[in-house]
Amino acid sequence: GTEGYRKATDYIASELARLGVQPAGDEGGYFQNLPFGRRSIVVREPLVLRGQPLEVGRDVRFALPEWRARDFGGGLVIFGGSDPGVLRRGEATNTVVVIVPGADGTLPQIGPQGPLRRASLVLIAHDGEPPESLARMFRSDSAVGFHPAAMAEEGPMVGLITTAAAERMFGRGLAAIRPGTEIAGAPLNGVVLYSVEARPARNVVGIIPGSDPALRGQFVALGAHADHVGYRRGGSVDHDSLRAINAQAWQAQGAYPGLPRLPVEQRQALTVDVDSLRALRPARRDSINNGADDDGSGSMALLEIAESIALDSVRPRRSVLFVWHAAEELGLQGARYFATNPTVPRDSIIAQVNIDMIGRGGAADMRNGGPDYLALVGSRRLSTGLGDLVDQVNAAQQRPLVFDYGLDADGHPENIYCRSDHYEYARFGIPVVFMFTGLHGDYHQVTDEPQYIDYPHYTRITRFTGDVVRALAAGDGRPVVDKPRPDPAARCRQ
Repeated sequence: GTEGYRKATDYIASELARLGVQPAGDEGGYFQNLPFGRRSIVVREPLVLRGQPLEVGRDVRFALPEWRARDFGGGLVIFGGSDPGVLRRGEATNTVVVIVPGADGTLPQIGPQGPLRRASLVLIAHDGEPPESLARMFRSDSAVGFHPAAMAEEGPMVGLITTAAAERMFGRGLAAIRPGTEIAGAPLNGVVLYSVEARPARNVVGIIPGSDPALRGQFVALGAHADHVGYRRGGSVDHDSLRAINAQAWQAQGAYPGLPRLPVEQRQALTVDVDSLRALRPARRDSINNGADDDGSGSMALLEIAESIALDSVRPRRSVLFVWHAAEELGLQGARYFATNPTVPRDSIIAQVNIDMIGRGGAADMRNGGPDYLALVGSRRLSTGLGDLVDQVNAAQQRPLVFDYGLDADGHPENIYCRSDHYEYARFGIPVVFMFTGLHGDYHQVTDEPQYIDYPHYTRITRFTGDVVRALAAGDGRPVVDKPRPDPAARCRQ
């Protein structure tokens, strides 16, 4: 929803128009508009129980859940324990339910499908940082995401309350309270609202029609994300010093994602010869996260592939669908919106190829990196045939790439399969392959700039990706889904 993003997507659309790529967004244009808004929490009236206040920010914090939350306007307080499913029918309706994590640290389902869906407010008694499963909702009290009017389901407002504050509410230790216990006749008063400011966002969508009348109604989807993470929150920093420190830290942790991050005390012990840097050039202060690799590399590769296919003397048999997704950095929201509301029939998409960060992958970036490096994620998770096709296309290259499947391992700590746009297609059973040259020391830093892209390597990966798309578009059949399909509504687990 920013001016910068509008300019970026205007540029992509103008290039598609120049190439003669057909628009496939809303109302005959290149843009699919996403009903986004900046959501924030507003405490209109203080929270009070029996004349005692609950201080927001100290005693209780409110979340921005990924569903359309009810405003909270007071209600009786009931204890739900770690299994609120034991509450009698109707007990959790229009009430404040206090819950605690189970012995294993897990929490019951809180959203629109859970047993607390009709509560007005769910307070999680937990000290310190939010449980990992809910951390995203508590990142801030303001976030850009789907406008509540676009959310299909409604669920409770959610808050985090300290154990001491919860015990003060009930007048005893939580361990001694039986689920279903009410604070009789003592409602928690106060008014907490969601404030929403419209901030529309947009995907960019184009199609190159196929040449075979029998197959042009099927699509090979190719995607990247056109957003990044904006300005550095801590203000400007010296570019060269930061890059030198980050490079040292990355190498010290093994130059491989998934290894334990460098402890703070070790990072603080790193030093940089600033005088040597200054001998090369003056200090350069910067606060802009440019995102040249993440995902400028993927976004521009999509344009190059679109140009290459548009200029081919022979068009692919199937149609090729290009989507530049918005808001990947906010939780894959542009891809989620497109996959949920596709501008072509969803079952006509035979596969989705995702490219995100394909501009690096050298030995300094990855422990096993080099000029032939490419990580593949998801290529056989739904379709063995798709993985085989990718291998066949690579074997036919003049100089084949060397695939790294390590990041695709079940349970890998980086959880890459769930972290980029391809998953929003995979959750609907569409076979996917994610091409990726890995994380690096400049990831989500002001130092992710174009001069650090490995352009010969990047060119090879872009051409290879185009060859995979052409092979999918030319085949007699579509990739067969021969692996279990995920539950579209379930949380992704690699």
